[in-house]
Amino acid sequence: MNQLALSYLYLAFAIVSEVIGTTFLQKSEQFSRLVPTLLVGVFYAASFFLLSLALKNISLGVAYAIWGGVGIVLTAIIGVVVFRQTLDAGALVGIGLIVAGVIVANVFSNTLSH
Repeated sequence: MNQLALSYLYLAFAIVSEVIGTTFLQKSEQFSRLVPTLLVGVFYAASFFLLSLALKNISLGVAYAIWGGVGIVLTAIIGVVVFRQTLDAGALVGIGLIVAGVIVANVFSNTLSH
C-alpha cells in the first residue's frame, strides 16, 4: 500500500475514533460516569494520534476539513439513530453546507495542497 493511501486509511480510523469518542461523551453525562468518561479519553487520544499519522502525507487543511466534515455527518447520524435526536431543516441545511464546503475546498482550491 502506498504512503498516501495509508495516510487516508489513518485519517478514516481517526474519524471513526473521534465519532466513537463523541458518542461516549454523550454517554458520560457531563463526565459523571467513569467508564464512558475514560472511553472518551481513549478514543480522542487514538483519534489525534491517527490524525497525526495522516498528516505525514496529507496537508493539514485537507485532513482537517475531511476529519471535521465527515465527523460532523457521522455524529449527526449517530445522534439520530442511537440517541433518537431529531434534526430540523436548518440543521440539515447547515450540515449540507459544511459537506459542500469540504468538497469545494478539496476539489477546487489550490490553497490546500494534496
